[in-house]
Amino acid sequence: MSVSAGRIALVGNPNSGKTALFNALTGSHQKVANYAGVTVEKKEGRITTRGGRTLSVLDLPGTYSLRARSPDEAVTRDAVLGRLAGEAAPDVVVCVADATNLRLVLRLILELRQVGRPMVLALNMYDIAQRQGLRIDLEGLEREIGAPIVTTVATRRRGIEDLVAKVEERISAMDAAGELSGENAWREPSPAEIRAAHAEAQRIMKAHVRPPEHPDTVTGKVDSVLLHPVAGLVILVGLLFVMFQAVFAWAGPLMDGIEAGMAALGELAGTALPDGLLQDLVVEGLIAGVGSVLVFLPQILILFLFIILLEDLGYMARAAFLMDRIMGGAGLHGRAFIPLLSSFACAIPGVMATRVIDSRRDRLTTIMVAPLMTCSARIPVYTLIIAAFIPNETVWGFASLQGLVMFGLYASGIVSALAVSFIARRLFWRGQVEPFLMELPTYKLPDPKSVLRNLWLRASIFINRAGRIILPLMVLIWVLSTFPYPPEGATGPAIDYSFAGRLGHAIQPLLAPIGFNWQMTVALIPGMAAREVAVGALGTVYAVAGAEENVGTLAGALSLDWSLAMGLAFLAWYVFAPQCAPTLAVVKRETNSWVWPAAMFAYMFTLAYAAAFCVYHAAVALGLG
Repeated sequence: MSVSAGRIALVGNPNSGKTALFNALTGSHQKVANYAGVTVEKKEGRITTRGGRTLSVLDLPGTYSLRARSPDEAVTRDAVLGRLAGEAAPDVVVCVADATNLRLVLRLILELRQVGRPMVLALNMYDIAQRQGLRIDLEGLEREIGAPIVTTVATRRRGIEDLVAKVEERISAMDAAGELSGENAWREPSPAEIRAAHAEAQRIMKAHVRPPEHPDTVTGKVDSVLLHPVAGLVILVGLLFVMFQAVFAWAGPLMDGIEAGMAALGELAGTALPDGLLQDLVVEGLIAGVGSVLVFLPQILILFLFIILLEDLGYMARAAFLMDRIMGGAGLHGRAFIPLLSSFACAIPGVMATRVIDSRRDRLTTIMVAPLMTCSARIPVYTLIIAAFIPNETVWGFASLQGLVMFGLYASGIVSALAVSFIARRLFWRGQVEPFLMELPTYKLPDPKSVLRNLWLRASIFINRAGRIILPLMVLIWVLSTFPYPPEGATGPAIDYSFAGRLGHAIQPLLAPIGFNWQMTVALIPGMAAREVAVGALGTVYAVAGAEENVGTLAGALSLDWSLAMGLAFLAWYVFAPQCAPTLAVVKRETNSWVWPAAMFAYMFTLAYAAAFCVYHAAVALGLG
């Protein structure tokens, strides 16, 4: 006899291990998209039970209550209630709770009970609760909430089979009773009802959860240092300093290996292919262009390794707490820290992460400054210019000079974001910033498999961008840099007569005041598709011109053709560079207006031009031109 499919929704507080449970349930059988009509990310996977039933698993955004205050929380509420456009209502709601911190989740559980859908409570991180000697009356708690409880340790895949079996039981019972999931009549509670629910949650907590016999004193002791207003900030800056030093120090051998591999591949292709256009396209267009971007993959992965480890440890929430006072002084909400941190990877998830901010005014401020954070697409540009013009020396006996420059560029992005936010809040959006409240998770050791999975995901995204975006653009740039051929009797480099050369020379007078030559001008245009494409564009242009053949590397070619003042101006431009087209499209989608992406492009272009102008002329005045 065939069994029907089922649909389950994972609901829980932030930092409850909900996504870890989702990964443990679905493994690689998952996909990421957006919900219809909104820009909130949708994570959905599937599993097949031992009974042969296929279950669709929905990982809903974290929330403390169905009384939604942000776009993310509204999606969770509407999904649970069956009100989400284009989405079927869940058959079973799995409420994921941190077993060591049931106080807040009990209020959410009571709200989910009122919804009336079949529910299963997954008490996650149960191993930590046991180590602490936390005594939970599971049977009594089951009776109180009217739902079965399964203890789980998602990172170790413990309790997963029991959870799936319990969910299947609930769906089978619905099938037998002929019940169907539909829209629910849950309504927003009044203040009196909220207070009553809070009192009920406290009563249940007191009746069925006893204080731990071995309370987690380590977290408190560590937090007394990491959250100290002075020592905590010093440690945070120190961690960032180490991270950027590692980006150069650790990645060097790997980058050298990739560079040597791409050079060998170019030589092999040059030998295997006959002289002519095809050889030029493969060697100068594809290998030189894409290879000049892929070489920076180790640095990007090292940066993400630090971010993933700190997030899994539970430190990121502490960093947000530490930065709240500084960000509040600049007119940013404390919740803006996570979107801004996400923007170090890419401005797109950073902009999308602003949905956790309740106030529209605070959300718009964060959206407008998020792209000033140094995204991973800037790393190839920064690294290329630093390698070309900054000596690979050690200063103060331990610090890499190149790493210090990279640290300074990241710091410039952070300071500029705070400054722009401060000005915007004083001129356009005056008012008090809302207080920042958040639950600090307990410290946990990162799961090596999860860390490696996330690193592989980041690597695959970068490589996919190289194939999907950078590769076609490199072909286009090669064509523009090669054709048309110079006329007979022409003097000067052949590339000067190409479409790219003519376009660069035509636009270059506009950028001459900031020290840009025509090759730099050409690189800025495809960089609008993705910032790192600028490096590939330079690689292709200089390869077609034959400049790399003399020095072996693109950095070497730039060091001969550019002055130090030009290199510094290029770096200054990219600190504030106008956004890539995909980011502008996401800003339009998030704000539902072209006004905000247009304003973003305009102010960032103005800042980039002004910064490059000041840096270039200051460097020339100092004799660096």
